[in-house]
Amino acid sequence: MRGVCGRLESRIRYSAGIVYNNFPWPSPTDKQRTAIKAAAQAVLDARAAHPGASLADLYDPLTMPPDLVKCHQKLDAAVDAAYGYKGASTDAARVAFLFGLYQQLTSLQPTEGSKPKRRRSAPAVA
Repeated sequence: MRGVCGRLESRIRYSAGIVYNNFPWPSPTDKQRTAIKAAAQAVLDARAAHPGASLADLYDPLTMPPDLVKCHQKLDAAVDAAYGYKGASTDAARVAFLFGLYQQLTSLQPTEGSKPKRRRSAPAVA
């Protein structure tokens, strides 16, 4: 989000049209989709296990409940698998990977290792 979204004062400004829709979406298999759904539900269940805590409490980096951390790690792994990502599990590495995918999808130049596409010749007009 830090790489593509706007700011409102010093805070990050969330907008689905600016932040989330700019990156390519994966094409997960049914098994991967099921794993993502299960991991996402586990995150929700872990949050519900701490009814007196606010989201600010739950996501404080110094006091985040260990069960919630583990659930998010499993969700990250499931999403990484859907993207075919095998790099470091840091935000910076994942963002670099996503920017690389975006560049491949939007660039008019062939990417390293890809074959240039052949153009079909236009049919002759009689």
